[in-house]
Amino acid sequence: MTDGSAPPSDKARRTVISIDAMGGEGGLSAIVGGMAKSAKKNADIHYIVHGDQKPLERLLRKRPDLLDRTEIRHVTKTISMDEKPSRAMRQGKGSSMWNALETVEHGEATVAVSCGNTGALMAMSMLRLRKLPGITRPAIAVLWPSRNPAGYNVVLDMGADIRAEAEDLLQYAIMGASYARNGLGLTKPRVGLLNVGTEEHKGRTALRDASQMIEEAAPASDFDFVGFVEGSDISSADVDIIVTDGFTGNVALKTAEGTASLIRDLLREAFAHTPLSRIGALFAMTSLRRLTKRIDPRRVNGGVFLGLNGTVVKSHGSADATGISAAIKLAFILAQNGFSEKLAARVASGRSEREDQRQNQEKEIGE
Repeated sequence: MTDGSAPPSDKARRTVISIDAMGGEGGLSAIVGGMAKSAKKNADIHYIVHGDQKPLERLLRKRPDLLDRTEIRHVTKTISMDEKPSRAMRQGKGSSMWNALETVEHGEATVAVSCGNTGALMAMSMLRLRKLPGITRPAIAVLWPSRNPAGYNVVLDMGADIRAEAEDLLQYAIMGASYARNGLGLTKPRVGLLNVGTEEHKGRTALRDASQMIEEAAPASDFDFVGFVEGSDISSADVDIIVTDGFTGNVALKTAEGTASLIRDLLREAFAHTPLSRIGALFAMTSLRRLTKRIDPRRVNGGVFLGLNGTVVKSHGSADATGISAAIKLAFILAQNGFSEKLAARVASGRSEREDQRQNQEKEIGE
């Protein structure tokens, strides 16, 4: 090109991810290691990293391929894991978490990724990015290992808010379906509402009301509603999105993580019990590695905050480089698919549809 400018396609493809490097328990080496893993697989990833400049520069100098696509923004203030969200909101300005969200707010980055305090991150995200119009309560959506071809189901809410009324559960269904389309590539996701049974009369009133509302909204929001599902269906191939309140979802998630850890420990003990069992373990090594990889929580690391004017991915606080890389990969996929804009449009469309229905009902009653 004679004008000396760079080809427009280079910047058009570039996806900038903002990283809170100070929030995780694994330290800066885990953060940079995860960034490097993802950058090696995706040439279009660029980073803005918020953390202590000198140690970050030392780590990045060891990875020249990463250095030229990473901007370091120096900050030493961090939000501790036990910080109350209310206090973090009052005193968090200038922290690595605050600054990471601010770059998304200002359009410098498309997605923010943090390993920090979940409550503080959600509170700051709502303050900096604001909720989408019509959203009462944002939700945290996670990928859950399942028997589906994609390998995962989407479950939400996982603890953004322990309460959820019928209207909130409807919004979760719409947002979860949009996430599944953009994160898992599902054309018409199947949505289930978690309950104590699949019968229509089961559950509290809010659940029964939500069931009717979700069923009515399904055609316009381009998903299929399969009705009530039970806890045993969370990992099944009969549903793609499981909608529940944050209290139930968080308990289910922690229970599943504990159970997976217990199974790994019991298998290890069983195969080490006798000389014969140790020999058997050698023959089963390939299958055991496949199983371990399949249930490895690091590979599905990353809860997505839904219902905000911007995308935020929450990584597990103790994530290593593999876990950080998984969270960044998820952030990259959503950014490339224009997820934030598509979600906002889907929520607005659903809200307009419900308003039209209400007006028609009021008109019929008036007549």
